[in-house]
Amino acid sequence: MTTPSTRTNVVIRTYGPGKVPPMLDVLADIWADAHPEIVDNPSAEALGLSVSALRRQVEGHLKHSGFALVVAYAGGTPVGFGYAFLCSADYWFGPGLVDQVPEGARTERLMGLCELAVRPPWQSQGLGTRLHTALIQAVNPKWSSLLALPSNQRGQDLYARLGYRCAGEYRNTPDGPAFDLLLLRVEDVD
Repeated sequence: MTTPSTRTNVVIRTYGPGKVPPMLDVLADIWADAHPEIVDNPSAEALGLSVSALRRQVEGHLKHSGFALVVAYAGGTPVGFGYAFLCSADYWFGPGLVDQVPEGARTERLMGLCELAVRPPWQSQGLGTRLHTALIQAVNPKWSSLLALPSNQRGQDLYARLGYRCAGEYRNTPDGPAFDLLLLRVEDVD
């Protein structure tokens, strides 16, 4: 496996929905490597945080307009990925938060960033930022939003550096985990 100390140039490739199904095993493997605290948690499946839940999530999102997958390759080996799609404010924020976000996030082109995962040896190397930039370029939104677990400090730090701000607490289901719903006005990004 290529490691950061022996890496060659990292290449990021963008894929549309038709190219994703054959890549699901690779995406699931990267996601599991990036989230060992979730994979090793027996209650994670019940909360919808598991490899099988990721697969269902990706397959369900393929139908959305503007779907884009970006994958980072080092020496031909996939080391990170992210995916996003265009969505409506009602769909993304839900009835509990839609009125609490800025008007532009409700009325302008909104990207739902669903996953951003990098294998541990490649974390803190700028790949998360590069994957995020590639998604912004592929989807071309005015606003971007994502869900992050408050306990995911590494992710929270990355999203804060990228300019995301917390718009409120979000739960996929009434008994599901509480996520921070983070929001970015893309025009504000340097």
